[in-house]
Amino acid sequence: MITRNYLATVTERLSQFPAVALIGPRQVGKTTLAHQISETRESLYLDLETAADREKLRDPAHFLAPHVDKLVILDEIQRTPELFEELRSIIDSARRDGRRHGLFLLLGSASLDLLRQTTESLAGRIAVCELSPLDPTEIERSDVERLWVRGGFPDSYLASDDQVSAIWRENFLRTYLERDIPQLGPRIPAETLRRFWTMLAHSQGGLLNASQLARSLAVDGKTVIRYLDLLVDLLLVRRLPPRHTNVGKRLVKSPRIYVRDSGLVHALLGLDDRASLLGHPAAGASWEGFVIENLLRVAPDRVQASFYRTIAGTEMDLVLDWPDGEVWNVEIKRGLAPKTGRGFHNARIDLEPSRTFVVYAGDDRYGAAEGVEVIGLLELCEVLQDAR
Repeated sequence: MITRNYLATVTERLSQFPAVALIGPRQVGKTTLAHQISETRESLYLDLETAADREKLRDPAHFLAPHVDKLVILDEIQRTPELFEELRSIIDSARRDGRRHGLFLLLGSASLDLLRQTTESLAGRIAVCELSPLDPTEIERSDVERLWVRGGFPDSYLASDDQVSAIWRENFLRTYLERDIPQLGPRIPAETLRRFWTMLAHSQGGLLNASQLARSLAVDGKTVIRYLDLLVDLLLVRRLPPRHTNVGKRLVKSPRIYVRDSGLVHALLGLDDRASLLGHPAAGASWEGFVIENLLRVAPDRVQASFYRTIAGTEMDLVLDWPDGEVWNVEIKRGLAPKTGRGFHNARIDLEPSRTFVVYAGDDRYGAAEGVEVIGLLELCEVLQDAR
């Protein structure tokens, strides 16, 4: 059993809010984490994918009345959107009786419907927490490379070998395309969405070019944006925005697109193990996306992430804007002897960062140029965690 760092965050939110929504992709570990929380207090667990548990909540107020002093865990809550209005009434009644926190833990595999419902029905009554796949601070220090190759979904990472992991990820993709997404409503052919997802993996970290993707899929640009919005809402793809700053230069305006889990990138590209990955042209882009995703998983909630790029080629892979006005620059290199170019140094001049890091595949931490630290991924994750 891997103890998730996010356990403490969810526990804290339950002590502050009547309800907490724990969202994340399917198979990321939400149910496991919820059961860990249930072991620390009196709880009632209901799985809304089962007809029996859905039937129990046909009259929620009546069924839940004997359980007012328990934490009620509702798994796959997006299957029963009609429950949200009832939950609001139950929460408001409990507040009047002095029970103001720790009433409901709602688990959802898809964020789009769940977030809309919480915004419309439970505003001010709920905290939303996003559980991501495993990050380097939750595993053995020596296993970061395995995490990169297999991705952070627990069943994929913990598989007995790379082949078993690859089979798990392929079935994960198929289940999402053929079962989960159709249940959410969008009528998109599974083959078309698989092609689109694979195109994003091939162009990992590239600037969004909707018209080019549209031509390849024989659809229009609006349809491409709809497909992209869907995968972003499902927490499977990240749209990293460009940083806009008044430097008197022409800046790139398109976002960069990353498939969020590196293991899914490799599954979409047919790369089953480390050897095939390192021999593929996408290895550098895959490592960049892996680093960015893991840094953002451990960064404090209010830190804003973007990238910086001018038309002339001045570029910084990741820019972190802190609430107090500090700016951190992060450049990402795959090799063990990272070298930075003119574009990197020009970006530092433009952005005037408080700190600048070059993340590489090694473990040593040392100063390079003035104000630049070369650092491993795990060490920078720990720096960000300590800054919370």
